[in-house]
Amino acid sequence: MSALKEEMDLIPTASQTVGPFYDLGLTAPNSVARIAPAGARGQRVKLICTVYDGEGTPLPDAMVEIWQANANGKYNHPDDTQEKPADPEFQGFGRLSTDAQGVCVFETVKPGRVPSWTDVPQAPHLNVSVFARGVLKRLATRAYFAGDAANEEDAVLALVPQERRETLMMRRDPADSTGEGAWRFAIHLSGPQETVFFDV
Repeated sequence: MSALKEEMDLIPTASQTVGPFYDLGLTAPNSVARIAPAGARGQRVKLICTVYDGEGTPLPDAMVEIWQANANGKYNHPDDTQEKPADPEFQGFGRLSTDAQGVCVFETVKPGRVPSWTDVPQAPHLNVSVFARGVLKRLATRAYFAGDAANEEDAVLALVPQERRETLMMRRDPADSTGEGAWRFAIHLSGPQETVFFDV
């Protein structure tokens, strides 16, 4: 009886989230770094994503998915019935896990403008989904090209408070001396710099 009493007095250990260990499961062909292979038409873009936790620490073993239109503003999907030219070399989808520094790198092209519910097409952007330990449902956001004139008339960006729009902007990589068209996108899951996520 005394042994049972001692056992009941023990304080249980707090639960810990283990995994999801994307870096183990996302082996080829499940990892897709080339959203637009070398033969795809359009302005080449190297997208460097870094995922951060609420403390601003780079987060390893997260997963980032990208879905975008081609350079003409047409998605590689049968539901996109626009009379715009498709690109047979364009894939339009990417998926990578972040490395130990919280980084993953995609190769793509700058997307064209796609229709909106208004008369004005949306600004060039990439649709981004983020998965990470402790995140039970994907986090959906967008990545826009900082400085693009079309950003000022984008209907989705207009829904975001002005002071939060910076969290949706990709910025040219200052270390890109090769002219590769490298852009950096910081994704903050929470905290003072939290990225705007959309309820979709």
